[in-house]
Amino acid sequence: MRLTLRQLQVFTATCRSGGITLAAAAIGLSQSAASQALAELESALEGPLFDRAGRKLQLNERGHALLPRATELLERAEEIETTLRRHGSTAETLVRLAASLTVGSYLLPPLIGAHLARQEKTRVELKVENTEMVIAAVAAYQADAGFIEGPCEHPDLRVLPWREDELMVIAPPDHPLARKRRLAPGDLQNAPWVLRERGSGTREVFDRAAESQGIAIHTRMELGHTEAVMRAVRAGAGLGCLSRFVVEDAVKRGELAILRTPFLNLRRPLHAVLHRAKFIGPGLRQVLEACELELPA
Repeated sequence: MRLTLRQLQVFTATCRSGGITLAAAAIGLSQSAASQALAELESALEGPLFDRAGRKLQLNERGHALLPRATELLERAEEIETTLRRHGSTAETLVRLAASLTVGSYLLPPLIGAHLARQEKTRVELKVENTEMVIAAVAAYQADAGFIEGPCEHPDLRVLPWREDELMVIAPPDHPLARKRRLAPGDLQNAPWVLRERGSGTREVFDRAAESQGIAIHTRMELGHTEAVMRAVRAGAGLGCLSRFVVEDAVKRGELAILRTPFLNLRRPLHAVLHRAKFIGPGLRQVLEACELELPA
């Protein structure tokens, strides 16, 4: 057998970083050693794994076919090494998660924090992005698992149900609509809005609900963070729409009011996403179970 784990490690690191220089730095090799390992791998497999445009490396069809297999093999090798390492080792298990803003900022941190308090040798990297970017990270093996607020139809990913959420339409407490007991779609028709950016799960659910009621939305501001949306709404820039998990504390403090909009369907499921070819080792499984995700047997 001509393949080595080191060659596969260089290959997967290059896929994650997009270049040999960053890949070498990530795994502690010199650039020349990493380049040689990648060249030896391509030679052993009798063909290139990347399309090369200057210094930029782009996975080709052969590379895409190898990536899930190489990733699984390396993870299984790491599992063997961790299992058989002598007692008292200080080595850590690294789990890389990606989550959309509401989930990553409000739901996952206490769950992960409680798990890490029990597991001293586990380290978690949590990357918080919008739903589209989380899906892309899991598909590219840049994250071991993702948690999203919007739909996912990526063919390479498994989508697992996690929990439910509901969006709330919010306004400053002194807003005229906050004093009305019953609202109709027409009350929202000409109002200015402060919304999350397109590509976020929150925005997609809101747009779909408004469209179903024929409400033309006047977007005054688009912001990339939930906290920024709340601040702008409090300042009077417009109405907003965010998860109940995000707004509940501000509502209790009297900083925001929730508008009653039963005509809008703002319920949404939250999901976890895993690559179909992803090997779920013990460290990742423990973290996902600590996040209250039911994994298939």
